[in-house]
Amino acid sequence: MKQVIFLSLLLLSASAYAEESKDEWQNTTLSEETMKKIQEARYQYKRCVGDEMQKPEYQTKESRVSTEAIIKHCEPGLAKMREIYIAEKVPEVIADRHLKQMRIQTTRTALQGMMFSEAARKSNQQQ
Repeated sequence: MKQVIFLSLLLLSASAYAEESKDEWQNTTLSEETMKKIQEARYQYKRCVGDEMQKPEYQTKESRVSTEAIIKHCEPGLAKMREIYIAEKVPEVIADRHLKQMRIQTTRTALQGMMFSEAARKSNQQQ
């Protein structure tokens, strides 16, 4: 009797697992044209951040405040990338996860640069 119950539970769980896997995004390949669009949007986003970091108005503020303002200013660049992903039928969850990862990495890099600049200015002022 225990074996029959065990086998029925095993079959039931296998069928439930098969249904779940149908909902998952299957790995697809993006065309070369799409990859170029994504790379161009990524380049424009990082260029925007780099250009904004050079502006004197951000050099006088505290590094965290400046970094937050810079990232918010360049946010439309990530929106372009999201549109490209959605047009290629990449699930929103995956696209958003990738964009969040890129935003976090860029924010960390920008913050490090701004903190370095702030520390350099402060050390020059003390001398």
